[in-house]
Amino acid sequence: MSRHHGAYGEVLVTDGGAHIHQAHADSHAKTGGGVWNREAREAALASSLAPGATLPLGAGDRALPEAPDPYRLCFERDRDRIKHSTAFRRLAGKCQVFIAPDNDMLRNRLTHAIEVAQVAVAISEAGQLCVPLTEAIALGHDCGHGPAGHASERAFEPFLPQGYDHAAYGADVVLTDLNLCAETLDGIRNHSWKLPAARTPEGEVVSWADRIAYVCHDFEDAVRAGIVTETDLPASVADVVGRGRSQQLGTFIRSMLTCIAETSVVGMMEPEAHALEAFRNFNYDRIYLRPASMEQGDRVIDLLGQLVERFVEAPSLLPIVKVGLRDIASGSDEAAEQAVRYVSGMTDRFALGLAVDLLGWNRADLPSGVP
Repeated sequence: MSRHHGAYGEVLVTDGGAHIHQAHADSHAKTGGGVWNREAREAALASSLAPGATLPLGAGDRALPEAPDPYRLCFERDRDRIKHSTAFRRLAGKCQVFIAPDNDMLRNRLTHAIEVAQVAVAISEAGQLCVPLTEAIALGHDCGHGPAGHASERAFEPFLPQGYDHAAYGADVVLTDLNLCAETLDGIRNHSWKLPAARTPEGEVVSWADRIAYVCHDFEDAVRAGIVTETDLPASVADVVGRGRSQQLGTFIRSMLTCIAETSVVGMMEPEAHALEAFRNFNYDRIYLRPASMEQGDRVIDLLGQLVERFVEAPSLLPIVKVGLRDIASGSDEAAEQAVRYVSGMTDRFALGLAVDLLGWNRADLPSGVP
């Protein structure tokens, strides 16, 4: 075997004449093993995961049949498609709690999804569940969110006969073009606690991980924003899980794993379960439902509602009409459907800017920052 420098890095020439390009002049990495194809990986998971775990199989259960990938599991393909999707990228411009804040240390909807995935994967790995499915659901769970947080759901609700819930909208509208597996879509659709439970344990893990992540990081962000202090956290929470995010996350995760180990149930043991509920109630009282936040939410509903109404009245302004893909009648149900689809996909800053440019809003009246 010989080595020489090529135009695009180092090149090894094997005794058989094969040319192997390497990144560095001193590259020496070798794995010493072969490569597992998808079938081998599926077989390994079937023998190592918990009896109730969801097993990946072939191309997966998809609305449109596909050929399986030679190496990737079906749920890994879902995860990768979500990561590369426009809806997932736009989460970086959608707020978690605070709309377009000047403080770039505060979370957005994308960082929230990543933190949910971290919590969910930690539970899924130790709980012997299907990690790729868990991660795919976690990363995609909020792709149906509109700009400016949960207030957008109330803004869009009147325009659709079925109403607007970000979980169902993400699975049934926003992510349909990705042709995801039924189990992934089910977990995304049902991650909210007010909806029916997901049909897989991985989906239920994400439901818990979502709540664990947001109560901890929203509190941390509120402390950073000067809305509350760490000492404001009630003793019923702090004495059980601590006052810092890292300790809180670890305590909640360990409680869930104890529950899984002792009962095989995806749930949380006491007293941590009570602490989580008390933590969430505290956040609602002191952060989400405080007067300044409610006032800002009302402005969000007004702004987004006006944007949707403008596009319903003038569907010629919609991109899908501008490029000639659709001819939509003003005031029609289809105009409302497409208007909600367009506005719900906007980032916070784009929607706020459009309110100024298209609706004539005064910038001083826009909902933004940390109220």
